Amino acid sequence: MSRRIIIIVVLLAALLGFGAWTVLFRPSDLPPEGFSRGNGRIEADLIDISPKLAGRVAEVRVREGDLVKAGDVLAIMDTAELRAQLTRADAGVASAEAAVGVAAAQVQEAQARLALAQSEQARAEMLSQRDVISRENLDVKRTETQLAEANLAAAEATRLSKERSVEAELAARSEIAERIADATLHASGPARVLYRLARPGEIVAGGGKILTLIDLGEVYMEFFLPATDAPRVVIGDEARIVADIMPDQSVPATVIFVSPQAQFTPKQVETLSERESLMFRVRVRIPSEFVLARVDQVKTGVRGVAWVRLAAPDGTLSAWPAGLTPPLLGLPAKATP
Repeated sequence: MSRRIIIIVVLLAALLGFGAWTVLFRPSDLPPEGFSRGNGRIEADLIDISPKLAGRVAEVRVREGDLVKAGDVLAIMDTAELRAQLTRADAGVASAEAAVGVAAAQVQEAQARLALAQSEQARAEMLSQRDVISRENLDVKRTETQLAEANLAAAEATRLSKERSVEAELAARSEIAERIADATLHASGPARVLYRLARPGEIVAGGGKILTLIDLGEVYMEFFLPATDAPRVVIGDEARIVADIMPDQSVPATVIFVSPQAQFTPKQVETLSERESLMFRVRVRIPSEFVLARVDQVKTGVRGVAWVRLAAPDGTLSAWPAGLTPPLLGLPAKATP
């Protein structure tokens, strides 16, 4: 037998041996009984930081990659014009309050005139009964009392109008003050700066983006389950995520959404048999405390596999395999950034 034939026989034996090993000893691609899985990407909600009103950017206090927490100042818009309007509004409030004081004095004067007119009318009524004064003089006193009552009503209406003017001026001032407060843009929660889209001195339209943040309080993965498995998963169930870059570790998660309607699966589902059937979209969320404890390791866009447990007909759940028990779950968390 020639050397070439011997080499060919050895290669064939090696290939057959490898094939037999893969068939006999390779773990099954199917998930174990009581579990289901789907592939997806770790994602997070994006937050656009934008001013309510158009204006000039005065400061941007963060850079791309910075970690921020709730209440941190991210950017400040120029408020010089608004502060001038606030000064004018303060003057308007003071003027309206002074007008209320004048109107109140006029009410007091009208009340005094009415009291005097009523007193003079009472004396005229008494004197008329004694025939000391004429009927004509009595009518004059009665008319003066009616005029005093009308003047008092007018003065009180004027005072009420001036008080409403004060309320209007205060509302206008409050609106301007609110705009000034809105010019300082804060972080609503823990996040990482993804994009810095504007710089100090630039003019930004109302609703224009200054920064884009990754919301570290909402990190999740979406995947698809077949119709045979989805009804056995409910919101609140435990889940596990195994990222491709860390195949030896699992991350705890919670089911927060199970689609009530089946759909054709997108192309990212890996197996042909799954793509051919109707599937249900499922979302699992990683606990925020877990994310914040390992915030330096959190990366969105990383692909992985999400595992869920399927409830048996009697409602029981299988125990998680050792490989899907989160080894880092019990460690103390780092300080919130």
